[in-house]
Amino acid sequence: MDVKIRKGDQVEVISGRLEDKKKRGEVIHVSPEDGTVTVQGVNLHTKHQRQVQAQNRTLKPGKVRFEAAMHISNVMLVCPKCSKITRVHLSREGGASKRVCKKCQAFIDD
Repeated sequence: MDVKIRKGDQVEVISGRLEDKKKRGEVIHVSPEDGTVTVQGVNLHTKHQRQVQAQNRTLKPGKVRFEAAMHISNVMLVCPKCSKITRVHLSREGGASKRVCKKCQAFIDD
C-alpha cells in the first residue's frame, strides 16, 4: 500500500474536534498499519503524571501535554507549490512512484 502522506509533510485537519479543524501542522509520525498520523500542535491531550522514583531518576509530577494520533482520513496534504489542500495522485515513472498535486499538477516529492 502506498502511503500518500509521509513524515515531514504539511497537512491540514479537515474533520475532528472543533478546536483542531483548519489547523495546519507538520506530520511527526505515520503508522500505515493503523492508518493513523501524528501532527505537531494538533489533537493535544493531557496526561496527569505522578511522581516516580526509580533507578536514580525522578519523574516530576504534573500535567504533560502531548500530540495524540488521529486517523489519516481526517487530514489532507497541503501542496508546497500552491499552498492549498489537495488530493494526491500517484504517478509511476521509471519504476518509482511520485506524488502529484491534483490541483496544480506539481510534483510533491521534488
